[in-house]
Amino acid sequence: MSDVHAQTVAYVAPSQIPPSPPPARERGAVKWLRANLFSSISNGILTVIAILIIAYALPALVQWAFVDAVWSAGSLSECREIAAARGVEGAFACWAVINERFNQFLFGFYPEELYWRPILTFLLMFAAAAPILFNAIPRKALIGSALFPFVAYWLLWGGPAAPVILAIIGPVVGYVAFRFVEKAMHGDAGATGMVVGALAMVLWWSFVPGLVDAGPALEPVESARMGGFMLALIIGITGIAASLPFGILLALGRKSDLIFIKTLSVIFIEFIRGVPLITLLFVASSVLNYFFPPGTALDLILRVVIMATLFASAYMAEVIRGGLAALPSGQYEAADSLGLDYWKSMRLIILPQALKISIPGIVNTFIGLFKDTTLVSVIGLLDPVGIINPIRADSNWNGIVWEFYVFVGLFFWVFCFGMSRYSMYLERKLATDHR
Repeated sequence: MSDVHAQTVAYVAPSQIPPSPPPARERGAVKWLRANLFSSISNGILTVIAILIIAYALPALVQWAFVDAVWSAGSLSECREIAAARGVEGAFACWAVINERFNQFLFGFYPEELYWRPILTFLLMFAAAAPILFNAIPRKALIGSALFPFVAYWLLWGGPAAPVILAIIGPVVGYVAFRFVEKAMHGDAGATGMVVGALAMVLWWSFVPGLVDAGPALEPVESARMGGFMLALIIGITGIAASLPFGILLALGRKSDLIFIKTLSVIFIEFIRGVPLITLLFVASSVLNYFFPPGTALDLILRVVIMATLFASAYMAEVIRGGLAALPSGQYEAADSLGLDYWKSMRLIILPQALKISIPGIVNTFIGLFKDTTLVSVIGLLDPVGIINPIRADSNWNGIVWEFYVFVGLFFWVFCFGMSRYSMYLERKLATDHR
């Protein structure tokens, strides 16, 4: 009986059988190579060609940039003497010029004894950006982020503190004007309240800060003395920070049902997108002052920042409009069913989703604007590219070319690569598809 039972009852494992490891071709480095470099015959051929090109060019590049390079010298002729003494016969990199003019690349012709001011501004910039970029920072720290532009302006340009303090009051005046309109319209201020608040703030900034010239003062520094990477950061970061809110307003204006607002938004976006940035920079350097009240002398850097912001805002508006168009109509209907007004539905439901969809395009616009800051050299500003000409005018370094552009290109690559990595981190953090 027991033998029959043993032959008819199937074997049942007392525990779960551990999974077998995947085949070698489907894991580790082999899988990555198959997926990224040899996924098809054409990709495999291109990979092999790229490896051959790198194998041919990389040793010569390393030899030029590191092995034969001269890192410390007082002139190009001294670099050549040092290289000849070491038996170097071919081309070599004379990084000594970067070593000697490093401060000039960083700060332009900013007074050396005042370097602490742009350095402090740079450190404060990271502290101000942290609450915006990372949720772990307490939201109260956003107050410091809002104050940073005013403090940065005072540190970089100097002068008395009273005009800066009065400029800080500008947003408060705008908010008070908005609340006044909201109360007058019985809680339904909408676009009218925002326009009145913005006008009140702009009028305050245009006339009030210049009336008082007192308080603690820092030594003034002219814009003509600013240059190098500091100038690129001033224009690029200010344009990046200001273009996003303007771009959102323009995108909403273009989708508005109010024909006047929609027409103005469309005209602005299409005009700016149809004009090269270099043309707008020439306008900023020669024409923009005529649009301000008589006696107003806008700083050239400020004019360039305004034009760069307007240029980036037009492209940003189209990126965000694409995100708004990608949302299903059910999201708008859900907001209406909850009884939310236009601005609450945009702030709480529509814009968060549209901005998440638009992250790659937004960061791409940011990177493009940051790289376009090199165009300001055509109107006489000494950005990292513009600062090269004064250095090459020195007879000690006349004849050096590649070292300058490699160094400047590396600087821009570091910042742009950092922005792209943060973009990918933000996409992963906000992903809701549970892949």
